[in-house]
Amino acid sequence: MARNASNILLQKAKKLKKDEFYTQLVDIESELQYYKVHFKDKTVFCNCDNPKTSNFYKYFVNNFHSLGLKRLIAACYVEQNNSLFEQNNSQKGFYCEYNGDDSTQNIQYFVGDGDFRSRESIELLKQSDIVVTNPPFSLFREYVAQLVRYNKKFLIIGNVNAITYKEIFTLIQGNKAWLGVNLGRGISGFIVPDNYELYGTETRIDSIGQKIISPNNCLWLTNLDNFCRHEDVALSKTYAGNETYYPKYDNYDGINVDRTQDIPIDYQGYMGVPITFLHKFNPNQFEIIKFRKGNDEKDLSINGKCPYFRILIKHKRT
Repeated sequence: MARNASNILLQKAKKLKKDEFYTQLVDIESELQYYKVHFKDKTVFCNCDNPKTSNFYKYFVNNFHSLGLKRLIAACYVEQNNSLFEQNNSQKGFYCEYNGDDSTQNIQYFVGDGDFRSRESIELLKQSDIVVTNPPFSLFREYVAQLVRYNKKFLIIGNVNAITYKEIFTLIQGNKAWLGVNLGRGISGFIVPDNYELYGTETRIDSIGQKIISPNNCLWLTNLDNFCRHEDVALSKTYAGNETYYPKYDNYDGINVDRTQDIPIDYQGYMGVPITFLHKFNPNQFEIIKFRKGNDEKDLSINGKCPYFRILIKHKRT
């Protein structure tokens, strides 16, 4: 019930475009430990981050030399006030560049609001090698599309449901993006503004008075290599002799598998698995065939009923 309540808050955020969910340093450290090899001599851009408060910026400043970074940029969006009488720096987006010398951390103001889609922010994006941030929840599709358009490496946080977006699934299917190491409860929670309501029991106020919401339905999406995607899913179940546990779809020549760990090792046809399978997906072990739809382009069904989103896969090794 608590988890559902927290998820309701994220759904409200999507509808109302309340995107102020800030990542905790502990979660950044937990994920970034697996990618250190990728950052040597690179420029990192945190393009949805206030350098004064962002834990992403803090992490990269603290680890600038150990990672061997070349340059760090953090840029912040500031909502514009259209009043002719209030045109000042407090109404402009801003950014900060860091080159390893603490004396160089000077705030510089954009002409505009600093939106990641703005010309000024895109110019900084072009100068970067890797983008690491928690982008706006309501603009996730558009955000990822921009990263792809400019051919950037990235490590970003999103909602698990992002897997179901056609644009994101296509990237995963084409081996152009994949899930990070931590997922769901592996991301401990987000800092939210004081005016956000706290729903359910999986919320708290931390030792310094910050409101923390733990929706337990978020993921890291990346195109930086990590160890997870090279590990085989350990399989022990067989289809032969257990056919009744693997019903066939009405509208596709394949069987339904309710849990990733129940994928039968001896079935060489098509199998529909839960979307959480992607957290364990090894492209050398399995091939992704299709998402959600049967031959009639309707949702996969069993005896007229549709299980929650399924990904159709096939063993690569015979």
